[in-house]
Amino acid sequence: MTQPVGTTNPEAPTTPQDTGADDASGTLDGGAGAGSGAPAAQPASRPAGPQAPALPDALRRRIPKYADLAPLMQFKKPELGRAARLRRASTIWDLRAIAKRRTPKAPFDYTDGAAEAEITLNRARQAFQDIEFRPGVLRNVSAVDLGTDILGKASLLPFGIAPTGFTRMMQSEGEYAGSRAAAAAGIPYTLSTMGTASIEDVAAAAPEGRNWFQLYLWTDRDRSLELIDRAAKAGNDTLMVTVDTAVAGARLRDVRNGMTIPPALTLKTVLDASYRPEWWFNFLTHEPLTFASLSRYTGTVADLINSMFDPTLTFDDLDWLRETWKGKLVVKGIQTVDDARKVVDHGADGVVLSNHGGRQLDRAPIPFHPLPEVTAALRSDNSDAAVILDTGIMSGADIIAALAMGADFTLIGRAYLYGLMAGGQAGVERAIEILATDMRRTMALLGVSRITDLTPDHVHLLQR
Repeated sequence: MTQPVGTTNPEAPTTPQDTGADDASGTLDGGAGAGSGAPAAQPASRPAGPQAPALPDALRRRIPKYADLAPLMQFKKPELGRAARLRRASTIWDLRAIAKRRTPKAPFDYTDGAAEAEITLNRARQAFQDIEFRPGVLRNVSAVDLGTDILGKASLLPFGIAPTGFTRMMQSEGEYAGSRAAAAAGIPYTLSTMGTASIEDVAAAAPEGRNWFQLYLWTDRDRSLELIDRAAKAGNDTLMVTVDTAVAGARLRDVRNGMTIPPALTLKTVLDASYRPEWWFNFLTHEPLTFASLSRYTGTVADLINSMFDPTLTFDDLDWLRETWKGKLVVKGIQTVDDARKVVDHGADGVVLSNHGGRQLDRAPIPFHPLPEVTAALRSDNSDAAVILDTGIMSGADIIAALAMGADFTLIGRAYLYGLMAGGQAGVERAIEILATDMRRTMALLGVSRITDLTPDHVHLLQR
């Protein structure tokens, strides 16, 4: 029940009420005697009230002394260069802003964009924003361990680097920067079939790293078999086959930018280069951009995908892969519970819940949404297949939410590429560092010290 609110402030000091009675002189201000010509009555003398307390010295104004100002005038020298630029980035979004300033429009949009109206990508990021964490308090979180196991081996962080194509187009260090940064961080790195560094060169660049290879099955099975053999000989322990590219998605930013492989020097690109000289200098003074796993190709990305990838793939092809590849086999591009179960039945050791970063089918399912159901279904089947999630991850808190909702591991694509474009290998390392710091802080505030202690009880999904 509500009560009416008065107009007076109940905390204000009370003052005597005017009762209309005469004062001590027998007259009222403005009363009958006021205009009679008689001198105004003087108020009776009252005892002096309490004196106002003296102001503390800290509240008295004074002219500042130089000795007080000197400690405040320690001006820092301006920091310039890559290292300083990256230190100023506190979030993946900060790295994205740096990347956008330093990268020509076509390669930046290739990374940043998605299919058609980009609804899927926006929804994927919104899904993580629609999370409410449920923290536990009074837990000992003095030591937070981010380590986990994935596909039979340890990873120091619960995420790896996803496969990305044309990576040296984003920044000249490309796959070498990604694989070296991943090795230094103790996490897996996945090389794409569409990579611009060879399987062998990436393995040599990061000999201590854990390398995975992502495969697109081609219409030419002999070419696919050749890549599989090379990946095994180079020490890759996991093969990740992508199954959501029967045809190319409509990536309209690329169409509007006229993006080709390699980038074409037109009047538009020359003008774009005028205020991004470092990118063009690096591009023009390093080895020409080619697909290391393919023969030379000139044309649009969509034309390449449509001419090379096999739209006739079925689960029988997955059986062939399982027989051919002796290491761990993961299927990327799973978007439903039914397909997750099927690929595991056909021999997959893990599934990647992914809609290709929103770059294929717009309005595709958001990987975070079916995650609990997929995990529950596979566990009910007594399967120990790994459940990996990508798409939409832009912070360590996103990763923690995915792990709490049932993922065993996550992959980052755009988040690492923003770091690459912002500063090469050092930028990738900064992206990994930002995510690790985010995760460690989030877990501590949740009252959790180990990845295995995260549960769905730590996450509440807000309804839109």
